[in-house]
Amino acid sequence: MEKKFIAHEGERFTIEWYFDGRGKSVALEFYRELSQSQKEKLFYLFYMLADTGKIRNEEKFRYEGDQIYAFKVSPDRFLCFFYEGARVVITNAYTKKTDKMPSKEKQRAVKSKADYTKRYNEGSYYD
Repeated sequence: MEKKFIAHEGERFTIEWYFDGRGKSVALEFYRELSQSQKEKLFYLFYMLADTGKIRNEEKFRYEGDQIYAFKVSPDRFLCFFYEGARVVITNAYTKKTDKMPSKEKQRAVKSKADYTKRYNEGSYYD
């Protein structure tokens, strides 16, 4: 898979897909399997955040703790974090099946954030 980092570039933020050290993006792969309607709903949220700087509706974008946020396109969730340089990095995605976020999904996002930060600071993330 060719690395295409940028999902949407706006006036306020650039939204990117996270890639692990092997060049795999779980979130991007999940996105590619969505229906066209779900893709359009998600990209509307990307546009809102990237171009206006905020999404006020917690039913669409919400803080989940541990510096992790979620784009909510029912029933799907795309977890992300904010990073310096006005970047929003999407780490992983899943289909919501219960009222509570699965702890493994949040842990995956936190771990991906740590990996991104380490590799970015080393200068090796965008290689």
